Amino acid sequence: MKHIISICQMAVHPLVGCAAFVLLTACGHPAHVQGGHSADEPFAEADSVLSEAENYSDTIEIRYARGLRVTYEADGVHVSISNPDPTASSMPAEELVITQAANRFICTTALQLGNFEVLGLEDRIVGMNSLRNLFSPRMKEQQASGYTTRIGKEGNFDLETVIATQPDYIFVSASKHGGFEALRECGIPLISHHGYKETDPLGQAEWIKLIGLLTGETRRANAVFADIERKYLTLREEVKAAMGAGRRPTVISGRQMRDGWYVAGGRSYLAQLFHDAGADYLMSDNEESGGLSLDFEAVYARGLHADFWQTDGSFDGDVTLQTLADEDPRYATMDAYKAGHVLFCNLAQTPYRELAGVQPHFLLADFVKAFHPQLLPHYEPHYYKLIQ
Repeated sequence: MKHIISICQMAVHPLVGCAAFVLLTACGHPAHVQGGHSADEPFAEADSVLSEAENYSDTIEIRYARGLRVTYEADGVHVSISNPDPTASSMPAEELVITQAANRFICTTALQLGNFEVLGLEDRIVGMNSLRNLFSPRMKEQQASGYTTRIGKEGNFDLETVIATQPDYIFVSASKHGGFEALRECGIPLISHHGYKETDPLGQAEWIKLIGLLTGETRRANAVFADIERKYLTLREEVKAAMGAGRRPTVISGRQMRDGWYVAGGRSYLAQLFHDAGADYLMSDNEESGGLSLDFEAVYARGLHADFWQTDGSFDGDVTLQTLADEDPRYATMDAYKAGHVLFCNLAQTPYRELAGVQPHFLLADFVKAFHPQLLPHYEPHYYKLIQ
């Protein structure tokens, strides 16, 4: 049986300062390299796409996300939500019937928060399972004022606090299961947010349209996604045109984590980004759509002569090449290390967990900046930077 939730009796309250949100990108197409322009010009400008939202349709269409289906029926907007991970066990789709906007949500992951953040709808979030390590200035303000409340941790939610926040919905994650049934028993509808399971970068970002539907801000969602899509596709075409039949640099991902080298699968979100950025991923023959842990020597042998090495981690201070060599001296023997071609994202200093999933155009530009710097001579990376 399908899980059906009807949205029908939600109180509407005024938005708090949503028009002040500014997406740090421009609305126009990236310029071509010809004629004295460079492809990074739109990424260097700041402009609000939300000011143009009224020019967009209020009808949602899903083109990239495999886990979302939207149809418009006489009784409301029907949304089917499923896990897009091809390796996930088959589960019944969640079916929502949306008839009226909702205003109060609880998020249980940073990426769910990011979906609201890029739409300038943080004021709709009244509860989070964790309020530590947040980067959003507005969420910090809402936390300090008590507007957004911490509801406890998975497996140990404070049910009294959850009920007191009067949420219309709670977003949950497919990879986390602790305590969610207790929340359901409180009579609060749960919605699975599977955006992070999408393997298409634009498919992952397209889950912001679900937020647009639930909040009644569909024009806003269409405007923001159209801007993301336009930048991503145009830069991808710039790379393709510039590359021609030339040699593509090679890249390896991840590094040793506990018992093995954690690496992105060959059918993963990152693998697609590497390809679109004009590089050959050395694990592309792998069929996994997520990450996996492999024997150190197996990945090391493949990545030893890679042109680039992409990895991440959470560090209090600056991360250098020496930082990685101190972890394992074998890293210093890799060609990418010796060439200074190590792309690192410090999760403690960037809002990667919040925003990277809904800013694939920035991730793409970060990788293009490293792989083909001549295409983005003035672009400043957002997440992944070459370390020294």
